[in-house]
Amino acid sequence: MERAIDNVKKTQKQSRKFVRYKEGAEIYGMGLSKFQELAKDAHATYKINQLVLVNTEIFEQYLELYRE
Repeated sequence: MERAIDNVKKTQKQSRKFVRYKEGAEIYGMGLSKFQELAKDAHATYKINQLVLVNTEIFEQYLELYRE
Protein backbone atom coordinates (compact mmCIF):
# COMPACT_ATOMS: atom_id res chain seq x y z
CA MET A 1 0.00 0.00 0.00
CA GLU A 2 2.86 2.32 0.80
CA ARG A 3 4.26 1.86 -2.71
CA ALA A 4 0.99 2.97 -4.30
CA ILE A 5 1.01 6.15 -2.22
CA ASP A 6 4.61 6.84 -3.26
CA ASN A 7 3.64 6.40 -6.92
CA VAL A 8 0.73 8.82 -6.56
CA LYS A 9 2.95 11.43 -4.89
CA LYS A 10 5.59 11.02 -7.61
CA THR A 11 2.97 11.45 -10.35
CA GLN A 12 1.53 14.53 -8.67
CA LYS A 13 4.99 16.04 -8.38
CA GLN A 14 5.66 15.45 -12.07
CA SER A 15 2.36 16.93 -13.18
CA ARG A 16 2.72 20.23 -11.35
CA LYS A 17 2.41 23.38 -13.46
CA PHE A 18 5.05 25.37 -11.58
CA VAL A 19 8.28 23.94 -10.20
CA ARG A 20 11.49 25.28 -8.74
CA TYR A 21 14.74 24.85 -10.61
CA LYS A 22 15.89 21.84 -8.58
CA GLU A 23 12.58 20.02 -8.97
CA GLY A 24 12.46 20.72 -12.70
CA ALA A 25 15.98 19.45 -13.25
CA GLU A 26 15.04 16.20 -11.49
CA ILE A 27 11.79 15.80 -13.42
CA TYR A 28 13.39 16.37 -16.81
CA GLY A 29 16.55 14.43 -16.00
CA MET A 30 19.09 17.15 -16.69
CA GLY A 31 21.63 19.18 -14.79
CA LEU A 32 20.54 22.19 -12.79
CA SER A 33 22.44 24.77 -14.83
CA LYS A 34 21.17 23.38 -18.16
CA PHE A 35 17.58 23.40 -16.86
CA GLN A 36 17.98 27.00 -15.69
CA GLU A 37 19.41 28.04 -19.05
CA LEU A 38 16.62 26.37 -21.06
CA ALA A 39 13.89 27.71 -18.76
CA LYS A 40 15.20 31.25 -19.19
CA ASP A 41 15.51 30.81 -22.96
CA ALA A 42 11.91 29.54 -23.05
CA HIS A 43 10.71 32.59 -21.10
CA ALA A 44 9.05 30.16 -18.69
CA THR A 45 10.39 31.69 -15.46
CA TYR A 46 8.49 33.72 -12.90
CA LYS A 47 10.54 35.56 -10.28
CA ILE A 48 8.86 36.48 -7.01
CA ASN A 49 11.41 38.17 -4.73
CA GLN A 50 14.08 35.46 -4.30
CA LEU A 51 11.82 32.62 -5.51
CA VAL A 52 11.95 31.51 -9.14
CA LEU A 53 9.25 29.23 -10.54
CA VAL A 54 9.25 27.57 -13.95
CA ASN A 55 6.03 27.01 -15.89
CA THR A 56 6.36 23.41 -17.08
CA GLU A 57 3.77 23.83 -19.83
CA ILE A 58 5.74 26.63 -21.50
CA PHE A 59 9.00 24.76 -20.89
CA GLU A 60 7.69 21.60 -22.59
CA GLN A 61 6.46 23.57 -25.61
CA TYR A 62 9.95 25.05 -25.91
CA LEU A 63 11.55 21.61 -25.68
CA GLU A 64 9.40 20.41 -28.59
CA LEU A 65 11.28 22.87 -30.83
CA TYR A 66 14.36 20.65 -30.44
CA ARG A 67 12.64 17.41 -31.43
CA GLU A 68 14.36 15.50 -34.22
